[in-house]
Amino acid sequence: MSRTLQVTILGATGSIGLSTLDVIARHPERYGVFALTGFSRIRELFQLCLIHRPQYAVVAEEADARFLRTEFANAGLKTQVLLGRSGLCDVAAHPDVDVVMAAIVGAAGLHPTLSAIQANKRVLLANKEALVMSGALFMQALHASSAELLPIDSEHNAIFQCLPPKSETIAGKGIRRILLTASGGPFRKFAMSQLADVTPEQACAHPNWSMGRKISVDSASMMNKGLELIEACWLFGARSDQVEVIIHPQSVIHSMVDYVDGSVLAQLGNPDMRTPIAHALAWPERIESGVSALDLLRIGCLDFESPDEQRFPCLRLARQAAVTCGTAPAMLNAANEIAVAAFLNRRIRFTEIADVIEHVLEREASIPTTCLDDVLTADERARALAESWLNNYDR
Repeated sequence: MSRTLQVTILGATGSIGLSTLDVIARHPERYGVFALTGFSRIRELFQLCLIHRPQYAVVAEEADARFLRTEFANAGLKTQVLLGRSGLCDVAAHPDVDVVMAAIVGAAGLHPTLSAIQANKRVLLANKEALVMSGALFMQALHASSAELLPIDSEHNAIFQCLPPKSETIAGKGIRRILLTASGGPFRKFAMSQLADVTPEQACAHPNWSMGRKISVDSASMMNKGLELIEACWLFGARSDQVEVIIHPQSVIHSMVDYVDGSVLAQLGNPDMRTPIAHALAWPERIESGVSALDLLRIGCLDFESPDEQRFPCLRLARQAAVTCGTAPAMLNAANEIAVAAFLNRRIRFTEIADVIEHVLEREASIPTTCLDDVLTADERARALAESWLNNYDR
């Protein structure tokens, strides 16, 4: 390789960002860190900059930018500090950047991810909300560019690996359905009567994966799998009825593709996000990721079951939004973000996350998306409706 590929990591202090830095550090001859961004863990971001010495760091608040500039000066670090959405978009689209890891959680990741697409970068998509919110517009931007989009969610990366080479969609490929696996989260065996009283700490204690608090709650409610269902439809050109969710508690099979000849291709591996990150960074090559070899003899058996949509109403609501399309997925995502934040702040019960989302979807009609403003308006309206529900809530 003639030079190191320069990587921007959007959301460097989260679990995906840290795993990406771990993989990059194993291959200094292949990859360099161009920019790191962070939202609230500013001291952690400073430490990462000391180690990886990026050209740019991006934060959301002016006070955090001042702190970093002072610390960088004291440490003799030449990293420049940028601010806010414009800073994120700048480091995503910078001419010197080759690869962008889009790992900002939630709607905040939409604009910089689109900027990277429009600037023809290789985009490693860990921010599922970008596709969920603006699926049609996002894919239009992708097809109008020469960008490469590689999925990082372990499930979508698995599907990508199980598709025929050079397949952008499942159409005409002899594929019957996509089998999207789910761990079932920490509450898979809880009695329905117990769910109303579960705590944020319980919801964040995922049995297999180490993740941030928001995505851990989404996994516990299975909204994460609902968002992944919507994302899979856009990524692989599938209808919602061609994507089947299957609970697989061991999280060893990350997803499967079912072909019309009876073949089912699966991608297996230990539950460690460094595997899909390394795959996408090096694709179509393979590089060492730091993940240990899968020991099937130790695992012994692989179990599967159907999801219970009474226990997990968020999955039903997500599938409903996928069928409705238009602005419905953006509203679903926005309402969920507000509801999950309220649960984490102990304002509502775990079971009321779905109530907030259903309230929003019932009161705001979906419209076709013709431009990004349609998406952003729906997002804003859904957040306002969700906050209104919370403000009128009386336990």
